[in-house]
Amino acid sequence: MSDRRRARKTKVRSTAKSIYQKKTIALIYDFDGTLSPKPMQEYTFFPKIGQDPKQFWAEVGRLSKKHESEPLITYMHLMYKKAKERGVEIKRDELVNLGRQVDLFPGVLQWFKSIQAYLNTCGEKSIELRHYMISSGLKEIIEGTKIFKEFHNVFASEYLFDAYDLPYPKRVITDTSKTQYLFRINKGIENLSETINTHMPEDDRPIPFQNMIYFGDGETDVPSMAVMRKNGGHAVAVYPPNGNRKTCINLFNAGRVDYFAAADYSKSSDLFRRTCLLIDKIIAGIRVAEESWKLQKSIKK
Repeated sequence: MSDRRRARKTKVRSTAKSIYQKKTIALIYDFDGTLSPKPMQEYTFFPKIGQDPKQFWAEVGRLSKKHESEPLITYMHLMYKKAKERGVEIKRDELVNLGRQVDLFPGVLQWFKSIQAYLNTCGEKSIELRHYMISSGLKEIIEGTKIFKEFHNVFASEYLFDAYDLPYPKRVITDTSKTQYLFRINKGIENLSETINTHMPEDDRPIPFQNMIYFGDGETDVPSMAVMRKNGGHAVAVYPPNGNRKTCINLFNAGRVDYFAAADYSKSSDLFRRTCLLIDKIIAGIRVAEESWKLQKSIKK
């Protein structure tokens, strides 16, 4: 270990002894159906290859059942197959460009500044607000959206573009594997080359689940919502404005979510108001935990 790295580690340990560290709030989002009305591929990629979305997803279902394969790997392979049939190359830069055409729900573009502004009014300057995305969609397309820069980190499915001169699934994020990334955020291990399986005491984890809010839209988010709620975190379900809210009601009645609301991210919406209530609760929890930490520290002197 270099002297500089050793000094940095020593400084971190020294700071940890004198300052309460667990003062980061993490808002974590699904993408398709949560921040955007439709699956991202339906806005740009499917029209480009002349593919009907309903037929495509139905074919994914049939192939997955026939071959007993993972549906998300199947869809990534089928995208390439359909594109090849139409003479369309799947290139990274092209997918990023397609992301610029993806629609977002009302208020999403202003949401991040509005939430930060609300936190600022709470008078807690030492609390950091981070936004994360965990999506089964394609990271390359997400990178092209107008909100990509708002996220501290984005965990999504990706292609490897130099594999035998054709795109090959590099990372596939399924409904259940999403929970891995919740624990990465919890433990502060966001480098995907590092394992999260090693035990880490709760006191060493930088972002407690109690400081997290997960936003999702349906049954595919249940594993993540369950992990959040079981570990003391929070979850919010959204449905399309003026759309069917039956799934959200079922999630609420089953205790999967704290709240549900229409996917209207404007400051005047129920979603904004209910999110702020959860932020208030998290801030109160941070204050209580910090005071206990200070008291415990004073006892040891």
